[in-house]
Amino acid sequence: MPPTINISVVIVNYNVKDFLVQCLYSLQAALRGIPSEIIVVDNNSTDGSLDYAEPMFPDVQFVRLSENLGFGRANNLGFDMALEHGARFVLCLNPDTLISEDTMTTMLQYMAEHPDVGLSGCKLLNADGTFQLSCRRGFPTPWASFTKVFGLQALFPKSRWFAQYNQTFRSENETYDIDAVAGAFMFIRRETLERIHGFDEDFFMYGEDLDLCYRVIVAGWKVAYIHSTSIIHYKGESTRRSDINEVRVFYEAMVIFTRKHFSSSPLFLLFLRAGIFVREGIAYLSHYRREASLLLADALAINASLLIATKLWKSIWFAFPDYAYPTVFIAVSLVTLGSVLAVGEYSPYQKPSIRRVFSGLMISFFILSTLPYFFKSYAFSRAVLVMTITFSVVFTAMIRIGLTLLEKVVHSQSERRVALLGINRATERLIERLQAPQGLGGFNAEIGLQEAYSTIIVGIISTEQTSMNQSSANQSSVNQLSDGTLQSLQSLRDVPVIGNVSYLRKLIEQHRIHEIIITDTVMPRAEVIRIMMDAAELPAQARATFRFAREYDDVIAERVLERYTGDTPAITQYNLALWKYRFVKRLSDFVGTLFLLTVGLPVVYLVSQDFVHAVKAFFDVLRGKKSLIGLYPLKENTQQLGSIGLEGLTGLAHVHSPERLSTQAIQNINEFYIQHYSLWLDVEILTTLMFKKRRP
Repeated sequence: MPPTINISVVIVNYNVKDFLVQCLYSLQAALRGIPSEIIVVDNNSTDGSLDYAEPMFPDVQFVRLSENLGFGRANNLGFDMALEHGARFVLCLNPDTLISEDTMTTMLQYMAEHPDVGLSGCKLLNADGTFQLSCRRGFPTPWASFTKVFGLQALFPKSRWFAQYNQTFRSENETYDIDAVAGAFMFIRRETLERIHGFDEDFFMYGEDLDLCYRVIVAGWKVAYIHSTSIIHYKGESTRRSDINEVRVFYEAMVIFTRKHFSSSPLFLLFLRAGIFVREGIAYLSHYRREASLLLADALAINASLLIATKLWKSIWFAFPDYAYPTVFIAVSLVTLGSVLAVGEYSPYQKPSIRRVFSGLMISFFILSTLPYFFKSYAFSRAVLVMTITFSVVFTAMIRIGLTLLEKVVHSQSERRVALLGINRATERLIERLQAPQGLGGFNAEIGLQEAYSTIIVGIISTEQTSMNQSSANQSSVNQLSDGTLQSLQSLRDVPVIGNVSYLRKLIEQHRIHEIIITDTVMPRAEVIRIMMDAAELPAQARATFRFAREYDDVIAERVLERYTGDTPAITQYNLALWKYRFVKRLSDFVGTLFLLTVGLPVVYLVSQDFVHAVKAFFDVLRGKKSLIGLYPLKENTQQLGSIGLEGLTGLAHVHSPERLSTQAIQNINEFYIQHYSLWLDVEILTTLMFKKRRP
């Protein structure tokens, strides 16, 4: 039988439920009128992706995997289903994308007119509208790999000789044959896919798209980059929410590809691996400069502690014999920092922790105490060692407390300037949630928007098709709007209309807008992408990030959680379900409440609005009915969460304006708290409460 499905879209999802949902919504619009199907293969997500998305999209085929098979293997399962269903074309699509309404028809038309093209890709844009280099690339030949790994491509981006990998010497606004396109969007002809048999499963993530394109060309088809349609790609979301070392996986994939297709020379591969090792180190230091800086600060603190201890011991700074220097500093640094590293500190997936650094220093104390038994000539003084570790504990703790306080102060003094694109009920609802009761002047957006910056709503950008000239585009007047829009606008009161979308780039510059939330659901996605591309022509420091209102509940909760971890981790277990954490929690509640009811009672009297109610609440904590810091009460809380955590007098959701958060966002925050509970997290929440920016 001839194929009855024109396009089968295969999406591999991993812990990006918010992006998956908005991707599926955009796909529905793009596939309207085209015989098609959507297959979502879930790589054992732990964020409830399918439970969240399935009820919304009954026509989508969801496949649940019991383990993370990697990008290639999971896509191959979807490809097999698509071929069995008779699809003429298969689209391999990432879930962190937004598709234009014209994308599918454009791709179908191009492939129909070019039967020699077996695989094609379109223009990919970042969230700020800038061009994504990975959407058209050259193969990592030995020379291209060398120029990429050793940075020659970055130094000479317009050189055909040095920029072969990312092809930056070619125009992004032309359609042409290319070596490879990005795995985020690969439009594949059925006959081609049947011939090459999908992705090579030796690649776990990265490189498999290059390998697939290479095998397409070897099989006799062409690969094309099509510039006439664009999509938005929020690059790297699945990787960011996993424990995958992105830098290492990327360069290891390059080694696999080069060994497979271009070189069997052990000498060249050794040379390439050496370059990759250096490149990985540089990339790691650049990407994780916070962790590297913290390690350096701890190293200085530990060595300063050793110097101070020596001074107190013999009243001189360098009291050890000459042969002990610099060996003693090197040995102490390696043992202490190695022990702290071994307990999980300096991880890019966790915030700095006093508890972890204390544990690491205690381990190093026992190691350093035993070393003199093996190296008798270095058995100087146990008192120096005790003082060194003691001072190190104090100094490293002070570093972490200082970093936390600095972060709170910087966030409280920073501002995020936001505009809303569109005038409708969604705009009204969003502003009502974001706006303080006393109006715009009292708004404090410590709800996590873009890492908990204070947010100012600069105004609304109209999408009405008017004959506004440039001078009137920047006025707050509403006379040019339709009656229906005017009625909606009047209910927004103090929020001005700052201009029309036709002048978006000028509005971004004039009002210094950092983020634009798109509430307009009528404007075609292709038009949204066009204005994003236009706005991307601004200098890098002046560009705005675009978001869609539909995803905003998850964005708000995600930004709150990022503030405490640096990332949005996958849910694996609940700390508060473990007895040791429950014991620490109960003990801290008991001790803290006794302190507040005795020594701290005068302070409670001064700061509480209802002193009697506050005292009663403290007695509820003593009886184990509530917690000093805990969950925000919700009728919708699951029985599981309620059985693990207690309602708190304050908590993570409490200090981030819960009246402006949706129920789903609060549930996410509550779940995060019981999953990642620690005594230090409670300290951070209290610090946030103390430094929360107050407005008169």
